[in-house]
Amino acid sequence: MAALIKLACLGVEEVHLTIKVHIVSACKPTLKISAIVVEMKLHQLELSAQQRHLLLRLQVRRPLGLWALRLVVAQEVAESRLQLLGEMKAWAYGVPNGLQLDTMRVRPDAPAGVGDLIWSAVMSWALEATPCSRARLLAIYDNEYQHRRLVRYFEQRGFSHLRMLGTTPAGLLLRLVWGGTGELMGGDCRHVLAISERRWHKYG
Repeated sequence: MAALIKLACLGVEEVHLTIKVHIVSACKPTLKISAIVVEMKLHQLELSAQQRHLLLRLQVRRPLGLWALRLVVAQEVAESRLQLLGEMKAWAYGVPNGLQLDTMRVRPDAPAGVGDLIWSAVMSWALEATPCSRARLLAIYDNEYQHRRLVRYFEQRGFSHLRMLGTTPAGLLLRLVWGGTGELMGGDCRHVLAISERRWHKYG
């Protein structure tokens, strides 16, 4: 499965959410509080999106014990007709650094904050529905100018350098997994969530 991120428009800042109820024993109050906080964030994101006439939807599949996510933001433009404004695809496996971000697209004419909503919702979902607390992505190398823009964008989102995936034979397996060459970057899901959520509410 390819795992790279390409943004349709870097110049633009830019399933109803199912909230699970966790039953936690009294001896683990911290876990209960953490779960409730994340659940509230998901619900609050959906409500705040509705207030801006946006629909936040996600689809999750479980192939081979993995999580495969597609999250979309859309807007009703006519009766029974929706326009897709942006989406992100990701997959995850059951370890703390198991969230792998795949492709993200945002329409150039999307309302301000759609990208922030997508980032916030994906991070909230990962923290609530999976064991993942860290995310990885590939800043793909198409050309030097575009690559630098991608790296700066992801750094602003809370990601940092992990390693370069070049064209050497030693990196062949990772290139097959990630779908190309570029800079592999990682970030803490809570940190990315805090940055994106703050920016999303700034546009509210």
